[in-house]
Amino acid sequence: MISRILQLIGRKTLNFFEEFGQVVRLFVEIMRSTPKIFKNPRNTLYQMEHIGVDSIPLVFIIATFTGAVASWQAAYQLKGIAPLSFLGATTSRAIITELGPVLTAIVIAGRVGASIAAELGSMKVTEQIDALESMGISPVSFLATPRFFASIIMMPILVVIANSIAIMGAYFISNFFLDVSFNVFFESARRYFLISDFVFGLIKGMIFGGVTSLLGCHIGFRTEGGAEGVGASTIRSFVISSALILILDYFLWTLIF
Repeated sequence: MISRILQLIGRKTLNFFEEFGQVVRLFVEIMRSTPKIFKNPRNTLYQMEHIGVDSIPLVFIIATFTGAVASWQAAYQLKGIAPLSFLGATTSRAIITELGPVLTAIVIAGRVGASIAAELGSMKVTEQIDALESMGISPVSFLATPRFFASIIMMPILVVIANSIAIMGAYFISNFFLDVSFNVFFESARRYFLISDFVFGLIKGMIFGGVTSLLGCHIGFRTEGGAEGVGASTIRSFVISSALILILDYFLWTLIF
């Protein structure tokens, strides 16, 4: 029994390091093929539209209720400790540094990361990727590189949009339900605003976007087993990306403290 458990642990560990090496290798190949995106930017622009512009309605909905919940939660935490005049500062800093980047990244992992894995997985099982290779076209430079750079370009933009909408959502709750005026709310936010918090949130968004697209491409390229395999890859991409976003978020916070 113990030997079987040890064998299972050893096998899982080896599989983890093997897959980690494959992801790193894919990342290196993407970096090597970077100059090619300037020769044919149309594919990258299309992916930017798909990843960024098409995600705005979903980000709008998520950010609105994120800001609203953040306002209620901050008011509950401040109750009996500090006046509600600090509500603008507490909600805006929480949104800019944490809620905006992380929740936006998880939404993108569900919408874009899973989509990338499903699309590339379908191409893999139908041998379209093999056809590209037979024509001398690199699947990495043609399929993965545009998606990767579109993600790291559009994610900070989506984070800025999410931050703005979430802060406005927090303000409306503060104003209509907690009697915090416009001047009090935004003066508090302005007084305690740090440009480093804003930049840190953008950097996190860029990293999360790159990780999501990289994992989506990796899992898509490794898809096997027909339609069932495509479904499994889609779920796996979302689960791993979401978990890794939260793990990276923790380690990024440890770097600044």
